[in-house]
Amino acid sequence: MFTGLVQQVGILRGAARRGPGLRLRVGYAPWHEPVTAGESIAVQGACLTVSACAAEELAFDVLAESVARTDLESLHPGAALNLERALRVGDHIGGHFVTGHIDGAGRIAARERVGEDWALTIACDAGLLRDMALKGSIAVSGVSLTIAEFTAPGFVAHIIPHTWTHTSLCKMAVGGLVNLETDLLAKHVRRCLESHSAPVRGLTMEQLQRSGFGGR
Repeated sequence: MFTGLVQQVGILRGAARRGPGLRLRVGYAPWHEPVTAGESIAVQGACLTVSACAAEELAFDVLAESVARTDLESLHPGAALNLERALRVGDHIGGHFVTGHIDGAGRIAARERVGEDWALTIACDAGLLRDMALKGSIAVSGVSLTIAEFTAPGFVAHIIPHTWTHTSLCKMAVGGLVNLETDLLAKHVRRCLESHSAPVRGLTMEQLQRSGFGGR
């Protein structure tokens, strides 16, 4: 489990095919508490297991399912990567609950300054919008953001200067891919409603959508 608060930005040093999957080599700045093989780290929002670790480089094996659902295959050496170590019992939770299980990739449709902040318009499949809510949380390449509005291509999220400069988002251009993980609670609510043929206590998916819960 993660929070979507990026702890540092690493650098992709290499990506090699391993059957249908990948092995990534990621340069990083050592944490105060050393990383150990077998622990989980969110890389661009995707929960990956550390396969091997050295003083300033980590190796991750990426399964075919993760390759299919993320932007990791499209990245080139030198790419900036958001990194967050998994939560431990008692850790501070400052973002929102993020599993590191990417639902799909989106594409940056526009980026613009709004005062001191930045606004990203992200295009994505309609299926992903079902699990988004206005003012709800969304993890974009591992960064916990709030959905400000819905647009024809997808949604808009605003980013404060600190988050912009301390994550990989500032390196991404229009047309670039981002990893999207929708809100965990929204997915459970939708699943609960869809698994019942009759409305649950009078509440239907249509009513939630009219209230802005389901996106569009």
